[in-house]
Amino acid sequence: MSSPEKPSVLARVSPMQWVALALTVLAVVFVAENRTKVSIEFLLITIRSPMWMVLLVMFVVGWIAGLLTARQRRRSR
Repeated sequence: MSSPEKPSVLARVSPMQWVALALTVLAVVFVAENRTKVSIEFLLITIRSPMWMVLLVMFVVGWIAGLLTARQRRRSR
């Protein structure tokens, strides 16, 4: 009796995992290319930070705002 062949490691990776891997690679490339420091002025505060960090913070703020408004819309229905 021969044992059934195990699928290769690549065959066991789901399409969603491939997408997650591709997005991770793109994020790493983005960070590597946007390391220069920028000055951000908000009200009376000036902050110097790498560009990628500023964009990440703004993404998170937008994501949280989207979650809060989506919850508000669900409650009103």
